[in-house]
Amino acid sequence: MVDTVFSIANLFALVTWVALILGRFIKSLQRVVDPLAGFVAPALLALAYAVVMVMFWGQAEGGGFGSLQAVGALFAKPELLLAGWIHYLAFDLFVGGWIARTASQAGLPGLVIAPILVLTFLLGPVGYLVFSLLRLATRKTAK
Repeated sequence: MVDTVFSIANLFALVTWVALILGRFIKSLQRVVDPLAGFVAPALLALAYAVVMVMFWGQAEGGGFGSLQAVGALFAKPELLLAGWIHYLAFDLFVGGWIARTASQAGLPGLVIAPILVLTFLLGPVGYLVFSLLRLATRKTAK
């Protein structure tokens, strides 16, 4: 079950990311994909996360969030490692959707935003940081 849910969640996130990135270049796709990628898809992943957490939370002996060792014990249980992975997928996709919408509102070109979305997909917080720095730089030059 764990491998199947992992594969489905990964494929779902990957397809959504590809559509989100392509939407930077195809405006008709953007109107459809941005709300789906920014809200609906992360919500569905969050639901999957919640289900997995409810089903398996109590099964990780010594697991928790109080220390790095406790987090390691938590993720030693494959089902909870899966939940952690789905957590990453949901939040990175939510941030990617926010970046895409914010960039569109600011009129930033797809050729600038697409690499940042790829970076967000691969290294979530780094993509967010790069986009935040870009926003800061474009705000300063606009004034």
